Amino acid sequence: MTQLTCFKAYDIRGELGEELNEDIAYRIGRAYGEFLKPGKIVVGGDVRLTSESLKLALARGLMDAGTDVLDIGLSGTEEIYFATFHLGVDGGIEVTASHNPMNYNGMKLVRENAKPISGDTGLRISSAWRRRTSSRRWTRRVAGPCARFRC
Repeated sequence: MTQLTCFKAYDIRGELGEELNEDIAYRIGRAYGEFLKPGKIVVGGDVRLTSESLKLALARGLMDAGTDVLDIGLSGTEEIYFATFHLGVDGGIEVTASHNPMNYNGMKLVRENAKPISGDTGLRISSAWRRRTSSRRWTRRVAGPCARFRC
């Protein structure tokens, strides 16, 4: 894949299959972890049927990049913002397609203190994804287990 069309100005979204799938979700997690180098982040997903599998692939990529992942389960974007700030973690990713049609899904990414990922940071993550995809250099790193957050 030479062109990654799911990266938008302030989020990631695309049609399921070619534009966004589990392999791409894994690579996004891997690139996010390697570029931003967060110690721990939260992940969550909405009610779409594909959100859970995309979230798990994303978490695997993050963990392979050395990031500890805290899975808050079924959530909306506002819960990711809250958990990122309240738990004092280094970032968060919500798997959600928001208002897009059923055959789409996507991701909202935030940094520490629930700061949104801006377009330029998103483009740098996309660029890291492209470099890794073209070079095929994905070395596995050992991270802590993916923990589930319970109230």
